[in-house]
Amino acid sequence: MIGFIKKSLKKTAEAIKGVAPEKKLKLTKDEIEDILLEADVDYDSVEKILFYLPAGDIVKREDLKRVLLSFFLETPKPKKIEDKPVVELVLGVNGAGKTTTIAKLANFYKKEGKKVILGASDTFRAAAVEQLKRWAEKLDIPIVATKQGHDPSAVAYDTIKSATAKGFDSVLIDTAGRLHNQTNLSNEIKKIVRICDKAKEGAPHRKILILDGTQGNSAIAQANAFKEIVGVDAIIITKLDGTAKGGALFSIANELKLPILYIGVGEKEDDLVKFDANEYVDGLLDAFYKS
Repeated sequence: MIGFIKKSLKKTAEAIKGVAPEKKLKLTKDEIEDILLEADVDYDSVEKILFYLPAGDIVKREDLKRVLLSFFLETPKPKKIEDKPVVELVLGVNGAGKTTTIAKLANFYKKEGKKVILGASDTFRAAAVEQLKRWAEKLDIPIVATKQGHDPSAVAYDTIKSATAKGFDSVLIDTAGRLHNQTNLSNEIKKIVRICDKAKEGAPHRKILILDGTQGNSAIAQANAFKEIVGVDAIIITKLDGTAKGGALFSIANELKLPILYIGVGEKEDDLVKFDANEYVDGLLDAFYKS
């Protein structure tokens, strides 16, 4: 796991070379501004970073690191859930890597010794159900699924009831990923949340939003839409290894004030790592500061 987040920032580091071709021990605030904007940190966040830096034009690495880390200190810690099974509802638009991330998360939990079950509640797309089934078979994890077009809330209900009866530790429920501004999707997700609570009081315990790292700052609008629909408890960022917009995580943290749980760093089932703010910030700083 060590170094995976830094490795995933490779394309961001390459983009930074366009405005900072040589690494330095100290940089000016103008140079810092150019670098952060190139890495897709939004302008408001850049202004905030510059404001909290020490007086003077020269910026040392340790001072910039302190300010950058403060973005993640402002986000709440993931809530600890004592209930069993823990029911997690996974949200996100099509193409964000939601179904694959569910498989990675299930694999992560399984390696921790937990009994995991999947619920294929994205019944809008037959491909989503089949994809999750294939992952379940590959990972040897049980799944509750039905045909395309069936009631997704019923799948969620059956998954939770089965998990409770059989003593599972974790329930991961997929949801439809149509455009976030569609009324029918909004109503569908709200219904799933209500039915989860009927299947088990207090469920879903956590609503996790999957954001595509290649979308950069534009992913914030998606996140705000889902927050308005049913609320969001935490975030997973996918495809960070495939984008030059790695700095957008500061904007996401600043705007959404939600914990980032994991980072997707590839396509395989093991390519999911816990987000570490220190490693992330150091990985970015290594792109333009001399050690």
